[in-house]
Amino acid sequence: MQVKRKLLDLVRDKIRLKHYSYSTERTYVYWIKQYIFFHNKKHPIEMGKAEIESYLTKLATKDNVSPTTQNQAFSAILFLYKEILGVDVSEWNIQALRAQERKHIPVVLTKNEVNLVLQNVPQEYTLLVNLMYGCGLRMNEVLNLRIKDVDFGFNKIYVWDSKSLKDRTVPLPQKLKAQLLTQVEIVKNLHEQDLKNGYGSVFIPYSLEKKYPHSRYEKKWQFLFPMKSISIDPRSKEKRRHHVMPQTLGRNIKVAAQKANLNKRVTSHIFRHSYATHLLQSGIDLRSIQELLGHKSVETTMIYTHVVSEMNKAKLVSPLDF
Repeated sequence: MQVKRKLLDLVRDKIRLKHYSYSTERTYVYWIKQYIFFHNKKHPIEMGKAEIESYLTKLATKDNVSPTTQNQAFSAILFLYKEILGVDVSEWNIQALRAQERKHIPVVLTKNEVNLVLQNVPQEYTLLVNLMYGCGLRMNEVLNLRIKDVDFGFNKIYVWDSKSLKDRTVPLPQKLKAQLLTQVEIVKNLHEQDLKNGYGSVFIPYSLEKKYPHSRYEKKWQFLFPMKSISIDPRSKEKRRHHVMPQTLGRNIKVAAQKANLNKRVTSHIFRHSYATHLLQSGIDLRSIQELLGHKSVETTMIYTHVVSEMNKAKLVSPLDF
């Protein structure tokens, strides 16, 4: 058990060094634990291709997990072998039984439906939702925005370390510029008050904090959408002001959709889907949308062509109406 605990400490250190999020850290540690427990706490260095395949197959056949969940577990195990144990798993040609993957066409909102949701979102979260729709940002991306990431001079927003670890910029919606300027001033005033109260630090990626030890107290590094209260950092145990919690934003979006009487399943990601679809409808080319969304492959972006195709089918006339 002592060896396993030290192994997981190495996993956590490596994840933090690579700037992965806290949620990724928890997820990877969870799946690595499950992998080890499944093989009766055997050390991973003593296991290989057969053990990985049997565990992944068990997830698909006995646990009936989704393809996404199975891939998540596989990614965690790959990380363990490659980054911690120094083993190149790619040479093993893992052939586990894969969970059945279903191709879903994303649900999108019309512009009117987006406005209905925005009308019912509490005012403190309206700008957040507007940015998700107006810039096609993932929830995690908008929550991790800092003051320095909004370039008012060149009218663009920087998105760092996104899902694909590929930095990008997106146009700053002019309709939101005045609100964003106001939000920056609110955060600056809040930060000054925190400093007076003996707080004022903010989470900084591990390597950057080592290189610039005072950056965590600088205004430009403060989250653009901070929590109302000071909280304890689960990693450092330091009391500081973090960004709005994903659960809080997600819950308010769900309630707003219910109040708007929408019969669609509305989540935070639906605004990103709607952004891409509406751009495609307006004539923006697929490659440009791919870059704006930060997709690695254009094939991922092409799903929105199917969405638009389905919408066009709705314009077809039934023979009964001839």
